[in-house]
Amino acid sequence: MDAGCSGADGRKSISAAEARRIILGRVQPLAGWERVAIRAALGRILAEDVVAPCNVPAHDNSAMDGYAVRADDLQADGDVTLQVVGTALAGRGFSGLVGPGQAVRIMTGGVMPAGADTIVVQEVARRDGTAIVVPPGIRRGQNVRRAGEDLAVGAVALPRGKLVGPAELGLVASLGLAEVSVHRRLRVAFFSTGDELASIGRPLAPGEVYDSNRYTLYGALAKLGCDIVDMGVVPDQPETLETAFRNAAACADVVLTTGGVSVGEADFIRALMQRLGEVSFWKIDIKPGRPMAFGRIGETWMFGLPGNPVAVLVTYYQFVVDALLKIAGLDPLPERPLTRVICSEAIRKLANRREFLRGRLFEEAGEWKVRPAGKQGSGILRSMSEANCFIVLDENQGDVAAGDAVHVQLFDGLV
Repeated sequence: MDAGCSGADGRKSISAAEARRIILGRVQPLAGWERVAIRAALGRILAEDVVAPCNVPAHDNSAMDGYAVRADDLQADGDVTLQVVGTALAGRGFSGLVGPGQAVRIMTGGVMPAGADTIVVQEVARRDGTAIVVPPGIRRGQNVRRAGEDLAVGAVALPRGKLVGPAELGLVASLGLAEVSVHRRLRVAFFSTGDELASIGRPLAPGEVYDSNRYTLYGALAKLGCDIVDMGVVPDQPETLETAFRNAAACADVVLTTGGVSVGEADFIRALMQRLGEVSFWKIDIKPGRPMAFGRIGETWMFGLPGNPVAVLVTYYQFVVDALLKIAGLDPLPERPLTRVICSEAIRKLANRREFLRGRLFEEAGEWKVRPAGKQGSGILRSMSEANCFIVLDENQGDVAAGDAVHVQLFDGLV
């Protein structure tokens, strides 16, 4: 499936929004799931709803340290004295009945004693020997957590497609469940292309550069929790590249490549993807990262990323990572959230493309501002390390003056 034709190269570019819409509209969640212990579920995606087998909390209990009393004994316009007849601790309840004129000392989490319906916090009650004096103004049911208040038996505690984080682990444990069903891990293969690429650990020959892209992608994919297949560096030879593509497609759900997607004499990736499978598009109106191919070979999704190191990260974060999450079973947001802040420096900007500048968000005089993080060349990877956000300038945005408001996309949350 092609995106359309125009221009001398026979292929038109598309907007960033259209590229994202095409990708997320096409990819679908993997089949296959497994049961894992809850600690092993951290960072995984639920394959089925987690249903509460019991009420949470399991019983009416006290939300505060204080005294369990009967609301019928309290006065609306004056103090009342109640006799303390026992204690209820968390895990060790009071076995008797709270009768008229009585109270039970209770700790946070303690089961509500029979007959009591209200908690008077200890800071309000005044102790007088074996009795307490309760002032007016206490409401019936105050400071009581009801059984099933958090979750009622049979309710969906966590929906299918939920990413399991620390809070979700605790919630599952609170239900007494030892295992959950999760989608199988996404398997991603990747390789770099280019005769100029050298492996780390040996001196560079004239014209060579060290391959950083595989290490960048390894870090991003490992953080995402994928099963990773690093296929190394593949030279710019059509036969060798075709073999690499076939091997990668045979062993992975998704294949990522870097380099070789432009229109140079040694750029073979798009043509190979198109011959072996299909290409949905290969140019996006963005900077950096305009040449990026998306398609599939058989049942395996393919992303041909640019070769420049910063462009690799920009296209990965803007288009690939959410596709990987959806394939893995998560429903991604239609768009990544943006925050609007003041830009402290002027920026030159061409129209008709979306630009992603590396930015540094900082606080000045109680106000959050942003500035470009160093030189913005697509090969300057250091700028990504120094940045903590992208400055996102839309297609219709012109030059930015110092003091103008701009959109930023925080690195935290990009996964």
